[in-house]
Amino acid sequence: MNKESIIRQLKRLSAENNLSIEDDVLSKAVELARFKVYTKGSVIKTIGNKAESVAIVLDGLVRGYYIDQDGNDITRGFAANGGLCMDEGVMGYEKYICVWEPLEESTLMLFDVSDFKSLIMSSEDLKTLWIKLLEEGVRYKMYRENGFLVENATERYLHFRRLYPNLCERIPRKHIATYLGITPESLSRIRKAMKEEELF
Repeated sequence: MNKESIIRQLKRLSAENNLSIEDDVLSKAVELARFKVYTKGSVIKTIGNKAESVAIVLDGLVRGYYIDQDGNDITRGFAANGGLCMDEGVMGYEKYICVWEPLEESTLMLFDVSDFKSLIMSSEDLKTLWIKLLEEGVRYKMYRENGFLVENATERYLHFRRLYPNLCERIPRKHIATYLGITPESLSRIRKAMKEEELF
């Protein structure tokens, strides 16, 4: 991919997310970044690695997951086109606290954390975007907490479908189940009941 095609892709992703970022800012971002394609099933980063990079998913689908004391993986969340992943470093963590893996072949735009922060501070557009992302992140965390406290599994699944409408068929159901805090068998029962009631 040459610089011009990457900038075009970034502009398209920006437009899809209702963002407006100046061309010179996008050009600077491309100059600071490095690009890598990860194959499905590989590991991008793992728990305990130094959190020195942050990435934007240019193309593909990435999952972040924790590992519990019994060795089970529990999905933290997903990042698709235009989404941020491996964000622990910019949030103040010294090491990654989850494993990051591509669920399909994925192209990542990688930044050193310090470069990423400097880039944000260099542009009013990016500062505004960063505030928006942080606000969305806080709302997401609040909803996740609320969902596990007051919603049943079916309600959590319905919210998941609203949150990731274009990804439901791309994400393996076992990962959706761990994201929702239920077993794959429970998810199958929920899906079957919803189909019978023609909820989707």
